[in-house]
Amino acid sequence: MTQLLFGEYFEITEEYKNWLRVRSALDGYEGWIDVKQQLPISKETYQSLKKQVPVYSADIVGVMTDETDNVSFPVTIGSILFTNRGKEISIEKKKYSYQGNTLSPSGKVKRSELVEDAFMFLNAPYLWGGRTPLGIDCSGFTQMVYRLNGINLSRDANQQVEQGQALSFPEEAEAGDLAFFDNEEGNITHVGIVLENGQIIHASGKVHVDKFDHIGIYSEAQKRYTHSLRVLKKMF
Repeated sequence: MTQLLFGEYFEITEEYKNWLRVRSALDGYEGWIDVKQQLPISKETYQSLKKQVPVYSADIVGVMTDETDNVSFPVTIGSILFTNRGKEISIEKKKYSYQGNTLSPSGKVKRSELVEDAFMFLNAPYLWGGRTPLGIDCSGFTQMVYRLNGINLSRDANQQVEQGQALSFPEEAEAGDLAFFDNEEGNITHVGIVLENGQIIHASGKVHVDKFDHIGIYSEAQKRYTHSLRVLKKMF
């Protein structure tokens, strides 16, 4: 359904054998995880994390070291580091250190930087539910790119379309705005990030750039329109 990245926290809503049903504190999304994939935290820590301004990992892949257990593992771009002390992280009794670049969104979104972040995911393979450069879906792609610029989006395209301000024509859209596409039943099933010069970057097969106009997405490779435009949204 989706992926949880390092540093993302959640509430447990149900338990069944070795499985936990959880609700993400960041986008409200629900799903099941293996009990081994979590670090239990107190309610006090949970509330504290909600108040902190997050720091994000900025490299495609960085290295996190669990100093408590002396184990290292990879973390992907957009993972949450929750730290005010450089790259040292403390959560409950666990201590971590991060090797890689970090970023802290300033609160002022620059369209050029958002587009630059989108291209960091270029050629990432499509993966249903994916949210990393190792595999990502269309709404996971837009959610993560916007996260790196300090904007929280919902998880799925049909949820993201409820956010922002609608635009009337593609000509009104600027680089960084979102375009949403529907299927034959009229359901929103796809989303991409508008670029300049009649182009769009989106995750379909892989993250790539296609032509884009008032009809939808046109694939030069397939010589046809692959997605039908439904609505454009300005999110900032």
